[in-house]
Amino acid sequence: MKSKALFLTLLMSVLGLSSCNSNNWTDLDPDEFEKEAFTAGTCIIDVRSADEYAQGHLYRAINVDFQKDGFIDDISRMIDKEIRLAIYCKSGKRSAAASAVLSDAGYKVINLKEGFLSWAAAQKMSNTYQVECITNGTEPLYATLIKHGSLEISYKGFSIQVDPVSGYGKNTDYSKEFPKADVILVTHEHGDHLDVNAIKALSSDKTRIIMNAKSQQQTGMGQAMSNGQRTWLDPIGISLEAVPAYNTTAGREQFHPKGNGNGYVLGFYGGLKAYIAGDTEDIPEMGHLNIPDNRITVAFLPVNQPYTMTVEQCVNAANMINPEILIPYHFGQTDLSGLPDMLPDTKVLLRDMQ
Repeated sequence: MKSKALFLTLLMSVLGLSSCNSNNWTDLDPDEFEKEAFTAGTCIIDVRSADEYAQGHLYRAINVDFQKDGFIDDISRMIDKEIRLAIYCKSGKRSAAASAVLSDAGYKVINLKEGFLSWAAAQKMSNTYQVECITNGTEPLYATLIKHGSLEISYKGFSIQVDPVSGYGKNTDYSKEFPKADVILVTHEHGDHLDVNAIKALSSDKTRIIMNAKSQQQTGMGQAMSNGQRTWLDPIGISLEAVPAYNTTAGREQFHPKGNGNGYVLGFYGGLKAYIAGDTEDIPEMGHLNIPDNRITVAFLPVNQPYTMTVEQCVNAANMINPEILIPYHFGQTDLSGLPDMLPDTKVLLRDMQ
């Protein structure tokens, strides 16, 4: 009740405000908002309900419901005040109230005038996938959880697509739902990880494509990386290391043989590190990733035996790696509800990625 009363009070106070006001927040139309919101140093926040968000939202937008208690606390835990906030709701009313609150809390804010309705009317890019915002006091890292083994990692506006697949499960129209990728990473050549049409839809003449050797040989696209090789992803100094990904359980080695597939470790300025494991079990090489002074920030671990890990293997892998955040993926119908209790020292995010 308190949050609704606060919302109504703030709504009445902001309806008459001009587009640029003393509270350090600004109303922008869709074209202006698009130009500003996707720049480095800006975080896009959808302040609608989770149900509204799931039906469609701006690319890279995270969801924090303004009408739920603890709105400001949730924002401040994730996002430093040096980061500008780009706020929107359905019609612009809730987001105007949220903008006033966030401005009073010390954030610089831009607000989408007339909200998602105006964005959709202008036929701007949107999608339906869950987005996580990961920070350690520096530029935010965004992880878009598309489906199965498909992810997008975005940092300073630099887009890295991992195993993009159009037709596995629900259809993904990459040409309409995502910008052109700066880098495309493919872990291995199986059809639920390698899709030439999806790669073409995401590629421009500047896109760098990196694959394991069999994928490169099969498609003739991009460059091959082998386990243990490293490179830099210019122009902003992101490091990339290809690491082993394979099966170890007797009778299952043929699914993902040792030395063929890649996992990838991405290193970002400020110490953020993301580990995308690919199709693998809890192999001993994962212990090499546990570097106390350079800890993995977020680990994406697959959980779907017989092809990758059991829940117990995932727990063992997480204990070897010691990430700050674990996001299981590639899990199908596997019951993961017990994972948070099994890993009390790790933040476990359970998301729908079937």
